[in-house]
Amino acid sequence: MKFLVDTQLPNRLAQLLQAQGHDAIHTFDLADQNRTTDEAINDISIRDERVVITKDGDFVNSFLVARRPYKLLLVSTGNISNRDLEQLFVRNLPDLARGFESHDYIELSRDMVIFHL
Repeated sequence: MKFLVDTQLPNRLAQLLQAQGHDAIHTFDLADQNRTTDEAINDISIRDERVVITKDGDFVNSFLVARRPYKLLLVSTGNISNRDLEQLFVRNLPDLARGFESHDYIELSRDMVIFHL
């Protein structure tokens, strides 16, 4: 899968996804780095068919209203250590990959994966 990790999540998450065999970039890898606008992130997501991974509720609104970004993974864990976040992703990555075969918007909390219609 192809992912774009948003600013408020650690670059280590993109590196973890790469180590798991996925094509993942962080906003830090983009020309405007962590100043990249949501609109630009949506454009890149659609152009490259990347799942945006974010904690930012603005992406939920743009997805529900305009179907932007291409696909969305909302991380709704609240404050979480990078170590715990990485473990959460490792544990749930197979379910997320399968889920994105039929869903465009998934939410990941500390205890569950929620597949939105």
